[in-house]
Amino acid sequence: MTTPAYNSSISSRFRGFLPVVVDVETAGFDAARDALLEIAAVILRMDDDGLLTIAERHACHVEPFPGANLDPKALEFNGIDPDHPFRLALPEREALTQIFSPVRKAMKASGCTRAILVGHNAFFDLNFINAAVARTAHKHNPFHPFSTFDTVSLAGLAYGQTVLARAARCARIEWDGKQAHSAIYDAGKTAELFCSIVNQWQGSDLQKPWMTDDAVKKTG
Repeated sequence: MTTPAYNSSISSRFRGFLPVVVDVETAGFDAARDALLEIAAVILRMDDDGLLTIAERHACHVEPFPGANLDPKALEFNGIDPDHPFRLALPEREALTQIFSPVRKAMKASGCTRAILVGHNAFFDLNFINAAVARTAHKHNPFHPFSTFDTVSLAGLAYGQTVLARAARCARIEWDGKQAHSAIYDAGKTAELFCSIVNQWQGSDLQKPWMTDDAVKKTG
């Protein structure tokens, strides 16, 4: 696999943060009780023209942690069979490492000090990641513990839509409802949406000189 060409321009754009789009599929809404079943992460980079693009995609299936709750309604919604023999699911700690390792490498290559989770209803995804980190005592979580970029708010501002499928269509992003609700598909479409909004802003007259880092520093 070819390593993407990262550069440090994304670090200065997001105050030292590397945006990483995350989507999780779960067996319910309670991060402390319900099983984490899938994790996907889409790592972003900035090209030589200053446009945000997708660099890498990573995903894995996750074994329910011991004693985890499996809500039948949630499983019916996302279509996941936790016991399917071909899931090739990993224990939570291994799954986290598989996702965190490339994120940490991309942070270093981009000159970033931390990753920031981008998600559609980002608090949900971050809560499940944080709960899994706490359960497994994982020491290498690259994500900021509470700050996020939420595409629900950004899409509401840019397109007047908060549902991912509708916002994607407004952004002229192809949407296949049959593939939706898998972590890798939803993370990919959320990444496309986030890039679309940020790249529109980059070329907008709204990005005035007073919004630059130098201007911010002068205000004290």
